[in-house]
Amino acid sequence: MAAIGCADLHLLDMLTPTERKRQGYIHELIVTEENYVNDLQLVTEIFQKPLMESELLTEKEVAMIFVNWKELIMCNIKLLKALRVRKKMSGERMPVKMIGDILTAQLPHMQPYIRFCSCQLNGAALIQQKTDEVPEFKEFVKRLAMDPRCKGMPLSSFLLKPMQRVTRYPLIIKNQLVFNSVTNCLGPRKFLHSGKLYKAKSNKELYGFLFNDFLLLTQIIKPLGSSGTDKVFSPKSNLQYKMYKTPIFLNEVLVKLPTDPSGDEPIFHISHIDRVYTLRAESINERTAWVQKIKAASELYIETEKKKREKAYLVRSQRATGIGRLMVNIVEGIELKPCRSHGKSNPYCEVTMGSQCHITKTMQDTLNPKWNSNCQFFIKDLEQDVLCITVFERDQFSPDDFLGRTEIRVADIKKDQGSKGPVTKCLLLHEVPTGEIVVRLDLQLFDEP
Repeated sequence: MAAIGCADLHLLDMLTPTERKRQGYIHELIVTEENYVNDLQLVTEIFQKPLMESELLTEKEVAMIFVNWKELIMCNIKLLKALRVRKKMSGERMPVKMIGDILTAQLPHMQPYIRFCSCQLNGAALIQQKTDEVPEFKEFVKRLAMDPRCKGMPLSSFLLKPMQRVTRYPLIIKNQLVFNSVTNCLGPRKFLHSGKLYKAKSNKELYGFLFNDFLLLTQIIKPLGSSGTDKVFSPKSNLQYKMYKTPIFLNEVLVKLPTDPSGDEPIFHISHIDRVYTLRAESINERTAWVQKIKAASELYIETEKKKREKAYLVRSQRATGIGRLMVNIVEGIELKPCRSHGKSNPYCEVTMGSQCHITKTMQDTLNPKWNSNCQFFIKDLEQDVLCITVFERDQFSPDDFLGRTEIRVADIKKDQGSKGPVTKCLLLHEVPTGEIVVRLDLQLFDEP
């Protein structure tokens, strides 16, 4: 990267603190993308080619470890080129929306990551097996990693980078786009309505922003020099807002008109859990718009959640037609990755076997959750069925963050259990720097062969 010149620094000084921070995130994205592409190319040169030329691995084993590495390189070279071109065209003030547009446009080209990430655990297992059983392989790979460009990182660490990178993109965008992003379960966040509202009793003036998943009530701060007639979304507006209350999620509200809706005052009520907000709109027409839009968005949110629950219930209630069942107890998590600013997480587990799925409860503010959550899965194929456990951080405003995954084959459970009965295992979480899951497993076959 070229050094930032005086003119560039002058331009940055002209930006607001918020805009300067956003431009910092954009700069971070481009710089880290360059470093990532360099790392991908290093793996080909330092590890993949020498291993292919050695006689320590078969061609099939090399393919199992590196999968489609060349496709990943081409994929990210295209993304980096797009970022550089747009940055050059936009100068120092690259619009935040442009970053989202670039990543969206590149999504069809990111398909290679699906294949690589789905095969990555098998590759990691092969490396571990060869390291444990073949001393020559262990020494050879160790010697390759001594290249100064590796900076002390082993091959296994480089092979984790694609998963770490592809899950990083939503986090980078999340730092730039606060509300113009993706909701937790409704797809893209949509802006529905806005306008002045007043608290009925105190007459406190508020400004409401309605999205498809929540209602945000704010107070307007008018800086000195403001005309008082500034338009909310005008680029010349000096208006600022502070949050009046935490966002009100629409799957938890009931909106209704007063007992006598024909009254002169355009009042309406929003019931939220154990609190009722009585608000006054600027006109009867505005009240109608608020009530109808909140009601429609709330019903859609609730219906979407209901369909998801019904789908999960249907899968769970399917008649058992397999050869056995696996009783699973998700005991606890150990030293999970922190996601929140205070160094904690709100973790839960999604446990799956094919279309069968179980979700544990969410534990608040902990890196060592005690779930003690029981579930069962019906076994259809002893050799092919795999129990997958993925840990997530519960997030209200955006898709849940990834905290790692692990899996174990049913055949391995049978081997470990033998005739001893239930077994307890501590499984390492993959694609994250830290974390383990403790599970208790009891495989019960209906007809022992």
